[in-house]
Amino acid sequence: MALSNARVHYHIAGGTKTSMDRTDWAELSEPVRHAITAYTGPVLSAETASDGLNSAIAMSVRTSTNTIFVKGLRTDHPGVVTQHREAMINPHVLSVSPRLRWHIDGVDGWNLLGFDYIPGRHADYRPGSPDLPKVIAAMRRLGQIPCPDLPIKQAEKRWADYVDDSMDLECLRGDALLHTDYNPLNILIYDRGAHIIDWAWPTRGAAFIDPACLILRLIAAGHTPTQAETSVAQAPAWNQASKRAIDIFAVANSRLWRQIATNDPHPWKTHMAAVVDQWAQHRLYGRHSHRTPALQPARAG
Repeated sequence: MALSNARVHYHIAGGTKTSMDRTDWAELSEPVRHAITAYTGPVLSAETASDGLNSAIAMSVRTSTNTIFVKGLRTDHPGVVTQHREAMINPHVLSVSPRLRWHIDGVDGWNLLGFDYIPGRHADYRPGSPDLPKVIAAMRRLGQIPCPDLPIKQAEKRWADYVDDSMDLECLRGDALLHTDYNPLNILIYDRGAHIIDWAWPTRGAAFIDPACLILRLIAAGHTPTQAETSVAQAPAWNQASKRAIDIFAVANSRLWRQIATNDPHPWKTHMAAVVDQWAQHRLYGRHSHRTPALQPARAG
């Protein structure tokens, strides 16, 4: 059953994250419904998604011939830029992501994306989960896609505020196309594998960054840092990276997440800050790591 103007909650280790209010099909204005059906044909039913965090509209729209997943934000919402990023990058990531069929911008104040609907569920990152090989396989496929010449973020600029020595930013520079947000809600598991969805932050940078971003989520799901690093070792980009580059990225993320948690001490954010700091400490002082005195991760408190 569709949810009506619901506020959706998603349980994440360390707390419950609350999304924005959801608007379902019946609450859309006639011009918006007409704009959607101009692409889909008559809609037989629409079901609002019960999870997800950042979309005011997230629903599966069924017609007599197919099903389309529709996500959207108001055009005056600060996050609407992520909708445009998704539309921009989608033609280049079809080997790992559902196809974008249409993009509606500005009809009665809405920005909407219509994707092929893929039956599936979000990834389980817990230790021993059979989903993990599928996630790594999707990451490997992504690693084979050349980064397109598009105005996307650059890793050395995204993390520049969290690295002391500007020369160290060269470790983050690269030509790989990166997703950078491996929240399990952004991975869709289906019978044949995994799709990487929600391309809000496509980035050009060093190829090891995506495996590193997955490590953070694996630790949050219960892996030790060593277990998490072992899991992503199946990704060639991880094995080709220098220890120094990984250390720099770990420390930069420790500082980033500590800032996020300080600015908004919601339980899930403070949990993620602790998780990322745990990984940074492991990188710098763990049994199998070399100590890098010039790098100092964030500290709680």
